[in-house]
Amino acid sequence: MRKAIETLKNIWKIEDLKQRILITILFVAIYRFGSYVVLPGINPSMLAELHQQTSEGLLALLNMFSGGAFSNASIFALGIMPYISASIVIQLLGMAVPHFQKMQREGESGRRKLNQYTRYLTIAILLVQAPSYLINLKMQAGPSLNASLDWTFFMITSTVILAAGSMFILWLGERITDKGIGNGISLIIMIGIIARLPQALFQEVVSRMSSTGAGGLIMFLFEAIVLLLVIAAAIMLVQGARKIPVQYAKKIVGSKQVGGARQYIPLKVNAANVMPIIFAQAIMFIPIAFIGYSNNSASGVAHALVDHTGFWYNFIFAVMIILFTYFYTAITINPTQMAEDMKRNNGFIPGIKPGKQTAEYIDTIMSRITLPGSFFLALIAIMPAFAGYFGVKAEFAQFFGGTSLLILVGVVLDTLQQVESHLMMRHYDGLLKSGRIKGRAGVAAY
Repeated sequence: MRKAIETLKNIWKIEDLKQRILITILFVAIYRFGSYVVLPGINPSMLAELHQQTSEGLLALLNMFSGGAFSNASIFALGIMPYISASIVIQLLGMAVPHFQKMQREGESGRRKLNQYTRYLTIAILLVQAPSYLINLKMQAGPSLNASLDWTFFMITSTVILAAGSMFILWLGERITDKGIGNGISLIIMIGIIARLPQALFQEVVSRMSSTGAGGLIMFLFEAIVLLLVIAAAIMLVQGARKIPVQYAKKIVGSKQVGGARQYIPLKVNAANVMPIIFAQAIMFIPIAFIGYSNNSASGVAHALVDHTGFWYNFIFAVMIILFTYFYTAITINPTQMAEDMKRNNGFIPGIKPGKQTAEYIDTIMSRITLPGSFFLALIAIMPAFAGYFGVKAEFAQFFGGTSLLILVGVVLDTLQQVESHLMMRHYDGLLKSGRIKGRAGVAAY
């Protein structure tokens, strides 16, 4: 406790860091305020059907990422997810299309062009998603609309408002990155997720306490312990491993030594980070578009694909995560380039010829260590389904794993890492006695 108080005093002494934290809090407050500003022409007291629709299923995930703005028919209802979807598409194009690959190699100018393309694609996605959201709003919450309101006029103006709201959130995120602390876009997603935590926790406590006997309290304590264990596992997964397993690390070494220690190839168990879950989750959202945002019309195969607590949904979800982990690792880690860099720097693997054989050996090792990482990532992703199976309420079960937990852990670690770097530059102690905080890159902050 004394260490925490001393750290807070040190943070407050650093004028630049204090200003960045206050600016971040201000922008986050603006974002949360906008989440409760309802679209013009909507009666917020008549949105019970929309709240019910977004209380479970995949729409509950969309509502979580928007911080509840989706179910509030807010001007920020679409949130930052259209920009995330556009970023994923541009990233995939950068892996497959030569024109985009060329822009990635152009440095800062290429990055600006890609950012511009991402914004254009975001607007295009918004112009499709906004009318879809409004049609769903009319179906689920028709009585909430003003009876004298012209539907065509409402559709046009609300589409513009929803698109402008999402672009304003993007602007807020960029301002947080520039003038605040942490990655603004990631921080906004995290705030949207964590805003649902108090309500979900309260509902779970009430649900357990209302059960007969002392079993309810015991079950809640058991849930809390499991949640802490899952968070610890998520921290390990987000940080990844900086070195390959010992049995391989003893073989893969360089000929040079630094300070008497051999140099190891920094292969990570989880090189793909959370990207496989994001890709898989985006694909699993597709059935909703065909069903028209309504689980009531789903039947057969379609129902199985939108039931996020069902066996087939989670089985397909886990398989896709495993496949995407291998895919993303293969396109981000180039064994041939690593082998050439080793050869250029007079490095070698004992018993393996430089060049092609070294590349093949590294590729084999990478495949072996990616397998347990992909299974572990898939297990974390489907943990909410297991939590729901054991009676945890859907709102609280979302925090037991999946994209939401990994984003929370990753953003918190990255933000704390930046805070610690400011402290270390001013010759203050870090946030931890046991060592420096490691973010999603897996390296300590300096």
